[in-house]
Amino acid sequence: MTRKRALVTGCAGFIGSHVCERLMADGWHVTGVDNFDPWYDPALKRANISAWRADDFRLVETDIRDLPALRGHLAGGYDAVVHLAAKAGVRPSIREPELYEDVNVRGTRNLLDIAREHGVPCFVFASTSSVYGVNPNLPWREDDAALRPISPYASTKATGELLGHIYSHLYGMRFLALRFFNVYGPRQRPEAAVHRFARAIVDGKEAPIFGDGSSRRDYVWVGDIAAGVRAAVDHAGAAYEVMNLGSGRDVSVLELIAALETATGRRARLRHYPDQPGDVHRTGGDISKARRLLNYEPRVALEDGLREFTAWMRRRQATTATG
Repeated sequence: MTRKRALVTGCAGFIGSHVCERLMADGWHVTGVDNFDPWYDPALKRANISAWRADDFRLVETDIRDLPALRGHLAGGYDAVVHLAAKAGVRPSIREPELYEDVNVRGTRNLLDIAREHGVPCFVFASTSSVYGVNPNLPWREDDAALRPISPYASTKATGELLGHIYSHLYGMRFLALRFFNVYGPRQRPEAAVHRFARAIVDGKEAPIFGDGSSRRDYVWVGDIAAGVRAAVDHAGAAYEVMNLGSGRDVSVLELIAALETATGRRARLRHYPDQPGDVHRTGGDISKARRLLNYEPRVALEDGLREFTAWMRRRQATTATG
């Protein structure tokens, strides 16, 4: 039987490496694209993919902004494109809006062109809950047209969703935009909130908090996100869909810190800083659409996920210290 083939961008990153493993476990062959951006240590990303077998995975090391290089390296015959590569982060996007526009918009258009040229039937796009911005209608629903992004990062992801609608309408490809909420778990980027807080607590350093700690976020386990992406690849419904992928539960920053104290067995030392431009005070999504269409069901409770994450982080710290 012919194996199904997926093209996954951002394959070596946090979410991308989990998605690739999920696809390969189901018998897919994965062609992965990654440029190993030095925003954080590329060695960490290379370690994520180091154990994968050559008959399951092929790496294409190039930049998604380079369309001629993509065309030169990527043969046809893909059953799905999963586009996860992006410049992430709200605060850095305010400092470098042109770069975020270049990577996230031009790069997405390039991948859509690759998919169009090769007749790929399914395109799954990693969007973000940040596109809702300061929309007060919580929990956020996909059918609420009041998107009010307040950062360049969020605006580039909203643009990516619109580009997908154009390509779906003009060229008949199925496009699914998945609005991820705050994803955490093993391999998370070092500057992301859960990783940053956990590392500070374990190391006995001050944990930086922007604002008074009352802001609320929906934290979702990376394995649940990978399962949602995997289900989206198989979805055969409407030609264009937008869906929230979260946990369905939001907690405050102070509640997150308390849960991390329990997970690590240590007390946190907190240092408060002013609220940051581009940050939204509260996020929270209605995940009923993904439940209905993808049979999506988040299975890892925050408390359990934080215990597993901190155990992984300690193992990695011990390996680094002895290596």
